[in-house]
Amino acid sequence: MVKFVTSLSDFEEELKAAGSKLVVVDFTASWCGPCKMIAPVFEKMADENKDVVFLKVDVDEASDVSEKCGISSMPTFQFYKNGEKLEQFSGASEEKLRATVAKLK
Repeated sequence: MVKFVTSLSDFEEELKAAGSKLVVVDFTASWCGPCKMIAPVFEKMADENKDVVFLKVDVDEASDVSEKCGISSMPTFQFYKNGEKLEQFSGASEEKLRATVAKLK
């Protein structure tokens, strides 16, 4: 299941609650074509990886989160464990997304 994060406090709470689990954050926008293309893949991966937390942040609805995380293009994926950012990449690459999740979880 993918959880939508709507505020910075919500985002920080989700990272804290996840503890040592891998957290994958999809920074997206409703007007972003590539974001719409990768969305079903992100949903499917959430179903396939029950031990990983999948979060979605709409950069327009939660600009405080995207600003704090330094997001300048969409989609951007960030990967966290124990509240620490481990990795980040931009672009709708299913191959890269799957490989990064497999490597970090």
